[in-house]
Amino acid sequence: MSGAALGIEIIFVFFLALFILHRYGDFKKQHRLVIIATLLAWYLCFLIVFILPLDVSTTIYNRCKLAVNSSPPESSSSNIIINGSYPTSAPRKHRCSKPWSYIPDGIMPIFWRVVYWTSQFLTWILLPFMQSYARSGGFSITGKIKTALIENAIYYGTYLLIFGAFLIYVAVNPNFNLQWNQLQTIGIAAANTWGLFLLVLLLGYGLVEIPRSHWNGAKRGYLLMKTYFKVAKLMTEKADAEENLEDIMEEVRKVNEIIKYNHPLRKYIDTILKKCPTEYQERMGRNMDDYEDFDDRQNNYPSEKSLVKLHKQVIYSVQRHRRTQVQWRILLEQAFYLEDVAKNETSATRQFVHTFQFQESENRITRYFYTPTVEWYWECLLRPWFYRILAVVLATFSVIVVWSECTFFSTKPVLSLFAVFIQLAERTYNYMCIEMACFLTIFFLSICVYSTVFRIRVFNYYYLASHHQTDAYSLLFSGMLFCRLTPPLCLNFLGLTHMDSSISHKNTQATAYTSIMGSMRVLSFIADGFYIYYPMLVVILCIATYFSLGTRCLNLLGFQQFMGDNEMTSDFIDEGKELIRREKRKRQRQEEGENRRREWKERYGNSREDSTRNRNVHPDQKESSFSETNTSRPVSKYTRSNGRTERDRIELLQDAEPLDFNADSVSDDPLDHPLDSGRYQPGGRYLSMSRSRIFDDV
Repeated sequence: MSGAALGIEIIFVFFLALFILHRYGDFKKQHRLVIIATLLAWYLCFLIVFILPLDVSTTIYNRCKLAVNSSPPESSSSNIIINGSYPTSAPRKHRCSKPWSYIPDGIMPIFWRVVYWTSQFLTWILLPFMQSYARSGGFSITGKIKTALIENAIYYGTYLLIFGAFLIYVAVNPNFNLQWNQLQTIGIAAANTWGLFLLVLLLGYGLVEIPRSHWNGAKRGYLLMKTYFKVAKLMTEKADAEENLEDIMEEVRKVNEIIKYNHPLRKYIDTILKKCPTEYQERMGRNMDDYEDFDDRQNNYPSEKSLVKLHKQVIYSVQRHRRTQVQWRILLEQAFYLEDVAKNETSATRQFVHTFQFQESENRITRYFYTPTVEWYWECLLRPWFYRILAVVLATFSVIVVWSECTFFSTKPVLSLFAVFIQLAERTYNYMCIEMACFLTIFFLSICVYSTVFRIRVFNYYYLASHHQTDAYSLLFSGMLFCRLTPPLCLNFLGLTHMDSSISHKNTQATAYTSIMGSMRVLSFIADGFYIYYPMLVVILCIATYFSLGTRCLNLLGFQQFMGDNEMTSDFIDEGKELIRREKRKRQRQEEGENRRREWKERYGNSREDSTRNRNVHPDQKESSFSETNTSRPVSKYTRSNGRTERDRIELLQDAEPLDFNADSVSDDPLDHPLDSGRYQPGGRYLSMSRSRIFDDV
């Protein structure tokens, strides 16, 4: 099994990152470089989280081997036991069993070096450049690269200025004698300090909000009210997006009319038109009707710079409009389902009944096992209790994390609960328990941090929307955040478990990940000060999140958030409830119309096919003599096999079409005329005209 666990996790994490990215990104419409860069950033960050427990178990095994090799001979150990003292630092040789996930020496340092420096290159150099490139409205690759370089000049210039000033200070000051490894450690410490500053903010929010959201998930009324609130807010955003799109399309229409097909800027207009929705493209078309000599006329033609700006606005407005439309449909389905759950809670049959039928595209296998009875027991009986139990477990983990963040610097006695768990498992060298404890700890910390990254929204500047509705800029920004947050998150985890020698103050073998980070003793004020005392602020952030101080501040600033005791929230809930009621009536009318058309087709489809078949008779049969036709009429009258159905159909057509009362004669029942009994007759005034009076004017 040497290295097999590492290979399995590498493959598993890749498909996990690919699956999550597929949920948020759109592989068909977004640029391949954006997808590849975001996938690589997410993949490397998830890889660090999943591989680090294997590094911990391998390090504990290596410590055991060093302790055995450095222990006195077995006879001396026996004498020590007889005298009454047990050698705790030198375990017996048979206790150092190799873990199932053991990774051979020399692999992990190379692995961490490649993963870490690739992620840092992505987050500080490549992804910021690709963000500006993806958001640029340029019409060529050169133009987009030029725009990206100009936008990132200040960004990169600031880093170079700080780094250059630091190098000058080190060169001038004789007290500093820094080598390349120490400079590298200083750069890593600077990056981790920035990441730790943001990490504590996100962690404080996630430690409280995740258990609370699961506890509120057991409240049906709460979820339904919050969904009504979201519907009202999304309706406002949807209307704003539609209005913005209309304004941008109006500008595109004006530019399209000004610039004719022979103008040099016409190719840019064609590029802009391709980004517009299909209905607007058909409405505007391509302006190639008139030839215009643009050199002779003094028109105010737009410049290339203004077209680049318009192109950027079109991309943004179209993507925002598409996202709001998709989110509106999804939120409507969610609201309808929650209303169905509320109605089915009092069902005596214990079978879940939906207001609207499922679409044919739904998975039939799922519907086969997930029957209405199973669905009722899960949604109305088991799911609330499952969410409550899960919320209690998550809240317990949150309390342990907060306690450990405030006490992990204490080594005698050991107060960090995570360090206690790891040390208890280390005494018996139970590698499975060690890996499970490490994995659960770092996985919970990652969920708290990463879920906050997926939840936060900075206006329309950064927003991760599911169902393939996230734009390229937000995807790249999320990858940049993950690469900056994951290294300090892992260092914080090693500090909580006392696997970092700078925290435990023990001269033991460090993990391969810590060796890549370097010794933080180069900057003692960061290692002994910021890294230890700053994570304690998570307590204040948890208290602020528990009392919803951030939500209240946003409400005061005019950004409406869901709060149960707010009058504005009640107004939004009422508005959302009315919108859902209106959409439900609209959906019901559509389904009723489809059902009527389906019934009409099933009832009268055969007779219509027969009549169509009679109208499509071969022309040779129409040239038969009048006497033969007269002979066949009585037969057709009495041999009609579907007389009642034909009568109902023609009566319905008569009701649908107005009659011409100026005609000489109107028949109450067209079936009374044997001349017309064998063929289809349209409704209206033509029902009153007999065949014998067609040639009266001749």
